[in-house]
Amino acid sequence: MNLYDKITGNDMTKKQKELSRRVALLPQDYQTTWQELNQKLWQFSDFTGRNLYPILEGVLHLFEESAAEALPISGVIGENVDDFISEIARIEGAKNYRDKLRK
Repeated sequence: MNLYDKITGNDMTKKQKELSRRVALLPQDYQTTWQELNQKLWQFSDFTGRNLYPILEGVLHLFEESAAEALPISGVIGENVDDFISEIARIEGAKNYRDKLRK
């Protein structure tokens, strides 16, 4: 990654486009869940948001493998997307905006 891309955020734009391309190949219920998860996960981002890309890539990889095995999305994330997001963020050590303000 070159410095110009990092300063302008172009690296994140490229990464987001690549993730979107991969999500488009998933079944519709996975895509819907991805959109909800992607929207809610950003509360755990740092100043730039770059800390979330390893988490997003890992979740997308899990979704791709599960879709290939024809598992229902509820079998992958459970009953509640918010609980799944909380579990991922806790494991990865991400902090939400409330935790950041407390600190």
